[in-house]
Amino acid sequence: MSRPRLLLALAASPLLLLAACGGGDAGGSPGASAAGTVHVSLTDDGCTAEPSSVPAGSTTFEVVNDGAGAVTEAELVNAGGRIVGERENLTPGLSASFSLDLEAGDYTVQCPNAATESSPFTVTGASATPSATASATGDPLFAAATRGYQDYVRAQVADLFTATGAFAAAVEAGDVERAKALYGPARAPYERVEPVAESFGDLDPLIDARVADVEDPATWGGFHRIEQALWVDGTTAGMTPVARELVAHVAELDELVATTTYQPADLANGASALLDEVAASKVTGEEEAYSHLDLLDFAANVEGARRAFDLLTPALQVTDPELVADLATRFDAVTASLAPYRQGESYVSYTTLSPEQVRALATGVDALAEPLSTVSGKVVGAASR
Repeated sequence: MSRPRLLLALAASPLLLLAACGGGDAGGSPGASAAGTVHVSLTDDGCTAEPSSVPAGSTTFEVVNDGAGAVTEAELVNAGGRIVGERENLTPGLSASFSLDLEAGDYTVQCPNAATESSPFTVTGASATPSATASATGDPLFAAATRGYQDYVRAQVADLFTATGAFAAAVEAGDVERAKALYGPARAPYERVEPVAESFGDLDPLIDARVADVEDPATWGGFHRIEQALWVDGTTAGMTPVARELVAHVAELDELVATTTYQPADLANGASALLDEVAASKVTGEEEAYSHLDLLDFAANVEGARRAFDLLTPALQVTDPELVADLATRFDAVTASLAPYRQGESYVSYTTLSPEQVRALATGVDALAEPLSTVSGKVVGAASR
């Protein structure tokens, strides 16, 4: 999930120095700066978009942290409350971008933890069919990619619902060892599609928050609250209501993804976001602070990113086969780097890794993340033609 605080030193690796996404040119539309580019500056006071209004169509958002210590992410939120694009984990001086095919309507640019957390953003033009459909129907390859991703997300969340139900049943039964054994299998499908869950505003924190992410620890729930009880306290005492709420929140996510559609850029932005997650909390050992199953989450994030990339590959192969080959090689390298740590259906404890092994894993992810960050701009540019 998104983390609104400073990253550990290791997380401030080259992985977070993502190159600006290219190819998101909207063709010099009036009212937009520099060919469909919107600049968002993060400060402790708030976040402003320049310009604050653009025509519907392809737009690239370039986000820079202008010295904000407490503000590390920017989100574009539509009128329905869904996050349609974001960049997070941007410590002072860092920048990154995302590209989208925007529909006309009212949006807000949000920056959690700023003095003023939101500002209005308007997309002008005639209303159209949902952008996921509009972007994809012009090219059957993109249409197949978005349909494939919709199926993938639905399948992963269905698996999540089943696995979470089994995990919660063990918690309610007071079976600590069985609950521990079922915790990892419940986490993996969530981590594969985490950016989709994060797009639904407050739902992700209810499922995936860590104690440092909540203002009042007494209200803390979700996976990590139960994780703490199992591995630190060695008990399920008091966890039955937490487990039941977790199942209810996952059921809500299952209902939401059943009707959610995607545009090609969602796949590309989501893949980059998953690599951001690896850098921000998995390769640092922050995510699974009690069970230390961080490598399982690491692998699931990479698997989710790879699936999105694989679905986009037929369309990207037409316009940039060299990038496709390069990214495939880098994905294979990251997957291979995790293989020595595989242990049955899971992975060894993060605590068994040496600093050198952690650096080697981070280096491989760094090498993948930068070229992967260019894909959304290329996808938006191609899908909108």
